[in-house]
Amino acid sequence: MTGSRWRPYPYRDNSLNLFRLVLAALVLVAHSYYIYGAGDGPHLHGENLGGWAVAGFFVLSGFLITRSRMRTEPGPYLLHRIARIFPAFIVCLLVIAFVFGPVAMLLERGSLSGYFSTPTTPFEYVWSNLTLYIDSYTIGSTLSSVPYPGVWNGSLWTLFYEFACYIIVWVLGGLTLFRRNAVLVAGVFILSLAVWIFLPALDRFGLDQSFGLLAKLAPFFFGGALVYFLIDRRGLNTALALIALVASTLLIAFIPRWGGQAAAPLLAYGLLWLSTVVPQPRWIARNDVSYGFYIYAWPVQQLVILCGGAALGLPLYMIAAGAITLVLAWASWVAVERPAMLRVRPRGGHLRPPQTVAGPTHAA
Repeated sequence: MTGSRWRPYPYRDNSLNLFRLVLAALVLVAHSYYIYGAGDGPHLHGENLGGWAVAGFFVLSGFLITRSRMRTEPGPYLLHRIARIFPAFIVCLLVIAFVFGPVAMLLERGSLSGYFSTPTTPFEYVWSNLTLYIDSYTIGSTLSSVPYPGVWNGSLWTLFYEFACYIIVWVLGGLTLFRRNAVLVAGVFILSLAVWIFLPALDRFGLDQSFGLLAKLAPFFFGGALVYFLIDRRGLNTALALIALVASTLLIAFIPRWGGQAAAPLLAYGLLWLSTVVPQPRWIARNDVSYGFYIYAWPVQQLVILCGGAALGLPLYMIAAGAITLVLAWASWVAVERPAMLRVRPRGGHLRPPQTVAGPTHAA
């Protein structure tokens, strides 16, 4: 392959499953420092390793979700997004509330007395979090004896903002301008970046923390969405990808607060190119366990601490928690996520004919 050659993106033959799993593992590593009680861990510009991994998730998600919207009618698109996020999320809430929580109560108190009646009750925990907006992190008096007390899952909060981006793309996908070229999505990316850059000046309008979190994450998502149009119409170029990786690294390293958001399209392009040259194991190609890994890692890490995992030392603790999480992630994929997606898989009539999208398409 020459640096000047453009080639279609291999939608069916890439390593995105592996990349997302690695990003989920980096979130586990970052959270391990807090949960283990070993300080804050590696940071860059006030953002820990997990925060930068979430940024990687969002740029890849923006690319993939935009492609899904371009190829899918509004109803099926929304159904697919709900099926991908909610079933495994709800099962995770139930497992935490009615399996992990009781286990923690027995380990800490030796009894389940008061578990189902002490606020926040397990029923309240599930009910208050059903919408993806995480309103409750605690269950009763559980996790009171660990270094990071009371918090059952500190990772789930990002799902609300990711799904909000799904909804924005759902709406934009109904506009002809959005489907025909990148002008509209480029405008949305620039607007989202501007909102994040000038967010401190917007505080006077009384906007709450949830707006700030969406403002922080949306540029990553729409940076990935913007890159979809370039890659789908032109393909990938090795020289351009290498330049993008270097440029995104420099922006992230040397521009505090908003450099990562500004680098989002470059980061997306570079990661997508890497996903075509880095091989992934066949098992990972067949089993997309990254979502399950992400949603189960934190509660598993807390339980491992309760079971004496701190005695292993931080590196072995991370490995043990990661191995248990991977087993649960695979179970989630096999028993919940894949069956849910198969139930809503299109059986004809859901995909847009290629000619409704201007420009060549390389979707397999």
